[in-house]
Amino acid sequence: MRIVVGLSGGVDSSVAAWLLQQEGHEVIGIFMRNWHDESVVIDNACPWIDDANDAMLVASHLGIPFQVLDLSAQYKERIVDYMFDEYAAGRTPNPDVLCNREVKFDLFLNSALELGADGIATGHYCRKDTSVINGKTIHRLLAGVDINKDQSYFLCQLTQSQLAKAHFPVGELTKPEVRRLAEKIGLPTAQKKDSQGLCFIGKVRLPEFLQQQLDAKAGEIIEIDAAHARKAIARETDPSIPTHWNRDDGVCIGEHSGAHFFTVGQRRGIQVGGKSEPLFVLEKDVNRNLLFVGQGVNHPGLLRHALRINSDEAHWIRQDQELTVGESTDTFQVRIRYRQPLQKAKVSRYSGHYEITFAQPQSGVAAGQFAAWYRGEECLGSGVIAS
Repeated sequence: MRIVVGLSGGVDSSVAAWLLQQEGHEVIGIFMRNWHDESVVIDNACPWIDDANDAMLVASHLGIPFQVLDLSAQYKERIVDYMFDEYAAGRTPNPDVLCNREVKFDLFLNSALELGADGIATGHYCRKDTSVINGKTIHRLLAGVDINKDQSYFLCQLTQSQLAKAHFPVGELTKPEVRRLAEKIGLPTAQKKDSQGLCFIGKVRLPEFLQQQLDAKAGEIIEIDAAHARKAIARETDPSIPTHWNRDDGVCIGEHSGAHFFTVGQRRGIQVGGKSEPLFVLEKDVNRNLLFVGQGVNHPGLLRHALRINSDEAHWIRQDQELTVGESTDTFQVRIRYRQPLQKAKVSRYSGHYEITFAQPQSGVAAGQFAAWYRGEECLGSGVIAS
């Protein structure tokens, strides 16, 4: 098979290319250039030029064809502009999930197919298997063998047609095994540190990044007392709708530079001292430009027993497992962020939305993020958290 590997300049995709080569496939390496502005990148972390050079060195070491694919215009339109719109609306997007859905397994995949490829491969720590169920070919997205590096969450928006063309060669390996293999075969990326931050951009100064389009605007920081929050939450009748705070529910303790720059559950950046416990963001109100905070990781305003996903923002990888209206199941497990242990939950579908009710309350549930649901090691689908 002819397989195009997304060589990112990191060790995982480098080993992925080598593994495919050992299996006898015709391998082509492509580096995706999707970002140009390094003014918001911290300490030159993950600059694209270094990554591109490393990817080229890997391709040369393996003796495979290599080219650079510039998708920066499409990346800005599909990912960056979406991020700005979501933050402006008071939501917290997940660009890495979107990057996989919109860039790696759409734009990049289509480019690879135009080269006559049979599929694409990435360095994701996840697995895929394919079987025939009720006469239909079904591709299952499975967690990686390395539970500390499992990246199936980042692929929770993929479709059956995208999975059909996808290969995940390192999914059966642990990170230490990948490192040792890279050392053994002399890959130039063997000891390269893992990239951090936004997909294809790197570790960024998020406020400066957002201020490219979102204006700073001073507003009040309102502290909500835990006892007051506990009473207010107890009066709520629908746990899937978060408690919304008012200015007179708490006390002003400082100023922020714009509510849209924060996210629910955030600790850093509040810049108010003198408290017995750390402050966490409970809610951001971009319309009134108010930031509501509370002390301590166990503040009741941080904890949620349920969340809601609008039906039109729910996605099923396994459409044959999709719930019908009125159906509920407690056989799923759910995670709302990368590397979070899977949580026991009940998933229910109503006429216009899904409701996920957790066995244990969850901290820092942020609208705009993705909740992904699993059965065992298989990711079945996901949805954008509405509230």
